[in-house]
Amino acid sequence: MRKQILSSSSTTAGEKRTALPTSTVLKLAANSPGPLVKIGLVHLPVPNKFLKDMKRIQDIKAADRLSVSLVPSDGERGSARGRASVEAAAVGVSVRVSVRCGDDMEHELLCCEAESVRRAYRDGNLLTDRVLQTMLKAEDSYLPSANYFKCVQKEILPYMRKIVATWMLEVCEEQKCEEEVFPLAMNYFDRFLSVEPIKKTRLQLLGATCMFLASKMKETIPLTAEKLCIYTDNSIRPSELLQMELLALNKLKWDLASVTPHDFIEHFLTKLPIQKDTKQILRKHAQTFVALCATDIKFIACPPSMVAAGSVAAAVQGLHLKSADSLLSSQSLTDFLSQVIKSDPDCLRSCQEQIESLLESSLRQAHQQQHGVSTDTKGVEDEADLSCTPTDVRDVNI
Repeated sequence: MRKQILSSSSTTAGEKRTALPTSTVLKLAANSPGPLVKIGLVHLPVPNKFLKDMKRIQDIKAADRLSVSLVPSDGERGSARGRASVEAAAVGVSVRVSVRCGDDMEHELLCCEAESVRRAYRDGNLLTDRVLQTMLKAEDSYLPSANYFKCVQKEILPYMRKIVATWMLEVCEEQKCEEEVFPLAMNYFDRFLSVEPIKKTRLQLLGATCMFLASKMKETIPLTAEKLCIYTDNSIRPSELLQMELLALNKLKWDLASVTPHDFIEHFLTKLPIQKDTKQILRKHAQTFVALCATDIKFIACPPSMVAAGSVAAAVQGLHLKSADSLLSSQSLTDFLSQVIKSDPDCLRSCQEQIESLLESSLRQAHQQQHGVSTDTKGVEDEADLSCTPTDVRDVNI
C-alpha cells in the first residue's frame, strides 16, 4: 500500500532532506514568552531560540487534518507558559518530536511505528444473558433468503457470489478492517440479493457498497469510496458507489444493525473455563471460521448463533483443548453450546462438521493452486529447455 509522506521543503545545501509523515506529532512546552508563531490556525508564544527549530517542521501545517490545543500547566493557567499539541492525521510511520525548555534544554526525536488502535474495555453488561437472549430473538429478522438464486436472481450464480465474497475478504484483510466488517458486509450483500435482482456486471459494485456501509458501522476510520474504487481496478466510479449506497440502504430499509456470528463469539468464550491467553487464540480461530463460512452459500440460511457456536466448537477441537477440561470435550461442548443457543445438539454437530469440511476443502484448494503455479512454472522452464539447439542431427529440419 502506498503511504502519503510529507517532506520538508526548506533544506540547506548538504543537509539531508527530512521526511515527515502526516502522523507527525509535535509537542512543545515553552518556559518563557516569545514571539507568536503561527501553527495551523493558532498563534503560540515560542522562545526565540526555538524559532530555528520550528522552521524545520513548518510543513506540518500541510497535513491532512490538523488540530491545535493550548493546555497551560498546573498552577500557571492564564500565563504565557503552556503546552501546545499539534496533531496531524495518522498515516504510516509516526515521528514524535518533543522540545522542552528550561534550565536544561533537551531535544528528543522518537521514530516508531504507528500507534496501535486504542480500544475501550469490554463492558460486562453487554455480555449478560439478557443481551444474549435479545440477540437470539432478533437474529432471525436479519436472515437472507436461502433460495434467492432461483427465486430472485436471473443472472447471478453461486460461484459468482463466491468470487466476489473472496475478493471482499481479501480487501478487508489488506485494509486490516475490524473482524466484524466482513461478516456484516456479507449479510448486507445477501439481504440485498434476496429482494432485488441485479446484473452480474454490477455484482462487484454491490460488494464494494456493502463493505462501504459495514466499515461505516464498525470502523473508527471507515473505508473511503475512492479507495474501494481502486480495489476494483477503477472499474467503478465513486459517484456510482454513492448511488448504489442509497439503493442498498433503501432495499435494506435502513436497518443496518444486523446480528452476525461475531456478536455471539464473546458470549460463548466467557462461559468456557479457559485461560486468558488461550481465549485470545480461540477467539482468533473462531473469527477465521466465521469469515470462512460467510464466503460459502451453505451457511446463508444458517442462524448466526449456530455458525458462531459451530465455529467455537471447531476451534476448540482444532486447538486440542478438550483434554484441559471435561466441558471442552467434543460431546460435552456441543451439548453445552446447544443449550446456550436453544438448538438441537445434532444440528449444531452437523454445522460443526460442515465448518470443518469447508476448512479442509479450502486448504486443499489452496494447496492445489500453489502446486498448479509451481507446475506451470516448471512447464515454462521445460519449454525453454526444449527450444534450445537439438543435440541429435536427426532433429535438425533441413
